[in-house]
Amino acid sequence: MPKCLICKTDYLPFISFGEMPIANGFLTSTQFENEYFFSLQVGHCPNCHMVQLVEQPDREMMFHDDYAFFSSTSKRQEIHFKEFAKSVADKYLSSDDPFVIELGSNDGIMLQNFASAGIRHLGIEPSKNVAKVAIEKGVNTISEFFDEKLADIIIEENGKADAILAANVMCHIPYLHSVAAGFKKLLKPDGIIIYEDPYLGDIVEKTSYDQIYDEHVFYFSVASVSNLFEQHDLEVVDVAHQDVHGGSMRYIIAHKGEKEISESVNIQRIKENELGLHLPDTYKNLAKGIESSRTQLLELLTDIRKQGKRIVGYAATSKSTTVTNYCSIGPELIEFISDTTPIKQGKYSPGTHIPVKSHKVFKSNYPEYALLFGWNHAKEIMENEKEFMESGGKWVVYVPEVKII
Repeated sequence: MPKCLICKTDYLPFISFGEMPIANGFLTSTQFENEYFFSLQVGHCPNCHMVQLVEQPDREMMFHDDYAFFSSTSKRQEIHFKEFAKSVADKYLSSDDPFVIELGSNDGIMLQNFASAGIRHLGIEPSKNVAKVAIEKGVNTISEFFDEKLADIIIEENGKADAILAANVMCHIPYLHSVAAGFKKLLKPDGIIIYEDPYLGDIVEKTSYDQIYDEHVFYFSVASVSNLFEQHDLEVVDVAHQDVHGGSMRYIIAHKGEKEISESVNIQRIKENELGLHLPDTYKNLAKGIESSRTQLLELLTDIRKQGKRIVGYAATSKSTTVTNYCSIGPELIEFISDTTPIKQGKYSPGTHIPVKSHKVFKSNYPEYALLFGWNHAKEIMENEKEFMESGGKWVVYVPEVKII
């Protein structure tokens, strides 16, 4: 029986997705034979209510010198992080020489806003190829994994931080106690920690099971985040739901007793109780919903292909790896996956080995249907693909339900 990574309590998985490859591990045909797989299972801790993977691959297998995700490919994300940075600067950077740190800073999409304003900053990005892009933008970046030991080094070289930020990265880190201990040391007495990640409540409500893959070891709620940071004399003082990434929660954390706790924290806790995020039956029902979604999607795609219609995947995402492997969707159903990221083009999807081709190929010969893997960017994508829809093209979506648009 696995033990919770946060409180060491025994817990049981509520669903298994079977053998799964590295979600962002797009590969060449010569790499098929040695492709790595692991057992993707998810469980809920009955004690601290953290939802988590039973097993996660080594971090070096997921975040490396050939990492294939760059945040700046999305204009919506660029706007989101510009607004994020502005809110931090306006509310929390009142000292004479503020210092801002971001974990998992990717290609500098958020920190570039502080850099251009002349604010002292440091990005921590373990994937060297992505960190290199940030450095070329003028963003101060080191290629390391953050933990308590690195916090000591940063303090010695730069002093303590006014704000520690993270977006879509805390859920990647299995050793969160070392991270929280590092935060405790690194944060100024009146400093603030702000991070956002996909929200467990949205996953439950939308049956958005494609949020579950190797990089996402944790699926946070206000209750579980509070249980974690209280062990390090830190506390959640505010929360704010975000529409990005299919539904995320922003957590604002401070040294215990240093900031007034917003009513939004209590309101969100009440909502979580109403959703039953603390109850085992909630996750049993989620598992049933996931299994039903798989059946419906596979039947729909099979029916479309029997009609002689073409289907192309849209956006070669980490999410698409979970869907294609769990639902047994391969090249016999999806002709190829269209993606704008050069590092993925000419490669194959993890596990199911569907070819990944450039967006130009998609535009040159529109299919009758596009399976929307990037559903969390649906508004932006559909605004950009009016020509496809005007040509008679239709979208297949599977969150929050399987249907044709």
